Amino acid sequence: MEDLSLHILDIVENSIRAGADRIEIRVCEDKENDLLSIEIIDNGKGMSEAILKKAVGPFFTTKKARRVGLGLPLLKQAAEMANGKFSIESKEGKGTRVKATFEYNHIDRKPLGNISKTIETLVVGNPSVDFYYEYRKDGILHILDTKKIKEHLSGMSISSSRGIELIRENLNMEENSR
Repeated sequence: MEDLSLHILDIVENSIRAGADRIEIRVCEDKENDLLSIEIIDNGKGMSEAILKKAVGPFFTTKKARRVGLGLPLLKQAAEMANGKFSIESKEGKGTRVKATFEYNHIDRKPLGNISKTIETLVVGNPSVDFYYEYRKDGILHILDTKKIKEHLSGMSISSSRGIELIRENLNMEENSR
């Protein structure tokens, strides 16, 4: 994967396949402390201890359509290559938390990529899922909470043209702070 936003896309798609209807995505760029962190938390079905141990191994997947699963191992590798860390916690019936940290200025750190388009794609493509996206850069915090947007839309789909407009407005504020 070329950039970190594609890793986020892959992990969130796993969360949705695991039945999550609430997903939190937190991205923090902290240049002062030379740190980039990405955290994804879901309320999906979670994993057993046995599957959790295998989940970060290459080629392991629970998907029926594919025999290869590289999402988590590639994110782990990307973090470690940039002098960072990777962790995953999961409890059956409770959900999963994935966190990756990166040395911000490390030469091998992948670019974040177009995180706004990634978030927009996830939200519009999965209107029944509530997304909470938090982007923090050097102490400035931007939040997109689809639950609040859905309330504002008064029953209109978040995938409607008005819903997409509100998502883009919110994400453009975040993008302009980069």
